[in-house]
Amino acid sequence: MMDPEFSLEGQVALVTGSGRGLGHAMAMRLAQLGAAVVLHDQTETSPAEYGEFTTLADSERVVAAFGRPTTAVTGDIGDEAQVTRLVAEAERALGPLTLLVNAAGGDIAARGGKPNPNTALGIKIEDIRALIDRNLVGTMLVCRAVVPGMIARRTGAVVNVASSAGHFGTSPEVVYSSIKAGIVHYTRCLAFETRPHNVRVNCVSPGATATARFKQTRQTDPAMLVEDGTLVRYGAPRDQANTVAFLCSPAARFIHGQFIRVDGGLTLF
Repeated sequence: MMDPEFSLEGQVALVTGSGRGLGHAMAMRLAQLGAAVVLHDQTETSPAEYGEFTTLADSERVVAAFGRPTTAVTGDIGDEAQVTRLVAEAERALGPLTLLVNAAGGDIAARGGKPNPNTALGIKIEDIRALIDRNLVGTMLVCRAVVPGMIARRTGAVVNVASSAGHFGTSPEVVYSSIKAGIVHYTRCLAFETRPHNVRVNCVSPGATATARFKQTRQTDPAMLVEDGTLVRYGAPRDQANTVAFLCSPAARFIHGQFIRVDGGLTLF
């Protein structure tokens, strides 16, 4: 029998960016613990980019195998109208959202394993804007669409996904790192506003995690990563998923406005 402190029975979760990668692992874990889950990706075929799934429907079937209600929605989270639509579709399908995991995002420099000149002085303005929309603006728009309903019902939990890169200076992921630091601070600001309304808001900052995307875009040893002279293990997607599931659960009822680095000791400061 599942410990009720960790059960998500009766909860309805939207996990953005859950067609593949970390988002998919998070969606699976929430379903395992009893939540109904809305999967999301930008398009129906986005999960095929790194070979994990063929379509979003394929990804949804994997999550549905846990026996909980599921549905899938598509849309660009950097576009306000599309966010409004996809949240409405999610709630029509499974009911009012009580959990939100903002896992959509990523760095343009990782696309196709061919990095752009993503340095502080070399990155193109169109890439700066695309990264801001994909990560920070997208997180803000989805929160704006979902959190008011949680406040009205006086219940809910939000987990934003940042990155260990947002906690220290790095290159060539300069803009990505800066934006992820912004997500950490946005989490604190949103938490301040939701604190009186019984809606918890927290953030996880993943370190190097062995998703299909990461494996294809990093030419390095599959077991280890050297970062600033320090040897650090790769994490598994389930390491991030377990932390997110905990933050969504009743066991985390007294955790609010915090960020947790899930990075195997990469950032020890």
